[in-house]
Amino acid sequence: MRRAGSVVEVAQGLLVCRATDDIDIGTPVLDDSLTSVGRVVDVFGPVAEPYFAVTPSSSVHPPTLVGERVYVR
Repeated sequence: MRRAGSVVEVAQGLLVCRATDDIDIGTPVLDDSLTSVGRVVDVFGPVAEPYFAVTPSSSVHPPTLVGERVYVR
């Protein structure tokens, strides 16, 4: 498991995350307890400091994840 970034805000139902490593669209995203948070649907922003958007899983309440780290396998 590797750190993908951290959730910075919720916008239009998506989790917006600041990336700390390369990430691909379609990648499953997990929280620190290995629970599925959702899947990456977009990567955007400057190449040096990109962001990525995650469609949250139905079991996730997005506002509770703001400020939390997220991971990928």
